[in-house]
Amino acid sequence: MRRLILLAILSLGVISCSTLKNTKKMDLPSEWKHTTNIYEVNVRQYTQEGTFRAFEKEMPRLKAMGIKTLWFMPITPISQKVKKGTMGSQYAAHDYTAINPEFGTMEDFKHLVDEAHKMGFKVIIDWVANHTGWDHVWTKTNPEYYLLDPKTNDFQIASGMDDIIELDYSNPELRQAMIEAMKFWVKETNIDGFRCDLASWVEVDFWEQARPEVEKIKPLFFLGEFDELDNPEYGKVFDASYIWTWMHKTKEFNEGKVSFAELKELLAKYSNIGDSSMRAWFTSNHDENTWNGTEYEKYGDLALPLAVFSITWNGVPLIYNGQELPLKTKRLEFFEKDPIPWTGKNLLHDFYKTMLSLKANNAALRGGDPAAKTYLLKTSADNKVLAYVRKNGKDEVLTVLNFSEDEVSFTIEDENVTGIFKNVFSGPVKDFSKDKSFYLPVGGYAVMEK
Repeated sequence: MRRLILLAILSLGVISCSTLKNTKKMDLPSEWKHTTNIYEVNVRQYTQEGTFRAFEKEMPRLKAMGIKTLWFMPITPISQKVKKGTMGSQYAAHDYTAINPEFGTMEDFKHLVDEAHKMGFKVIIDWVANHTGWDHVWTKTNPEYYLLDPKTNDFQIASGMDDIIELDYSNPELRQAMIEAMKFWVKETNIDGFRCDLASWVEVDFWEQARPEVEKIKPLFFLGEFDELDNPEYGKVFDASYIWTWMHKTKEFNEGKVSFAELKELLAKYSNIGDSSMRAWFTSNHDENTWNGTEYEKYGDLALPLAVFSITWNGVPLIYNGQELPLKTKRLEFFEKDPIPWTGKNLLHDFYKTMLSLKANNAALRGGDPAAKTYLLKTSADNKVLAYVRKNGKDEVLTVLNFSEDEVSFTIEDENVTGIFKNVFSGPVKDFSKDKSFYLPVGGYAVMEK
């Protein structure tokens, strides 16, 4: 009987044989999310062609760098009415179940996902549930899906962005239509999850309704654009969330507006959330790069120490395309064609390869795993240095970061660090029973594996 039911399900196209094979234990997000990283892909700007097929050629390089999960910015067609610039915003959708012809065809995207899976990548796509563009197909077929502005009796403009209009989540039919659209991408292209844009702008009970419905097809990874400090209820639905408060506070720290003690207090608040969800740590993304500056413009000498932090602290690291170059002063245009100026010499390729390999292979760096403990360490320069060790059984990783504007010599004065550690970048070995001293230049860091 069970076999007959399964065959019936397969005949309806609800779930494929390949999907069934991919749901073995180690392929479930509940397993791979602990060791993954996320690389955000801006298809428009990634290559001169700006297509899926052109991006495919870059995947071997990304695999060699240690990338695990590819996040594609919105791939749906862009609304033309009231569009921004000459090409429009990828976050102003015209149709939730079609491909932006700028990037290629549906078959091109399916091919990309298939090739990515063969290479061991997971693939998630940006999902913009809060709003659409002004000429989305629903504005004609289902105008009742939208909120109306009582002043104009027209669709309600989304806060601060006049090229998009807001959906009405008090409408049960809209909710179901959105869920069906999400299912479409899982069934048709076999993606592994969603990065949910402005997730906290949509009622949390929609996500509570949507996720189990969509996951009837296959288990998925959900990354939400919200800060769990401000929206703890969303953390019960999503696997990982943004760290907006940390990102802003570290920028303010670099500008001299926030103390080092305040940063440590903020880290404690994030840690107190626990491991039922994860935080996605980053120094740049599409919004930050375009509107607020590159990581070097925002953080100066702290750019690389914060990158190290993002990979070694408890959670999942998020990298924006081009950071491996790096994009020191290059802000990518949002509404125009503005390709990443690849040179063939990605100066930070080996940096990310070393760090991401450590993240993937050392159990001490597992994100969202209660077995991996994080200990802030006491040093002789606690006002200048962030030092911590992460432990999981016999595995330990020690990280020390210079957060000051000076070079600093210091010692670690903490019983949580004992034994012999090796520097993962330069190779030197340190026996902490004999030597607890460190020297870090401005912008310096050290990562050591026991």
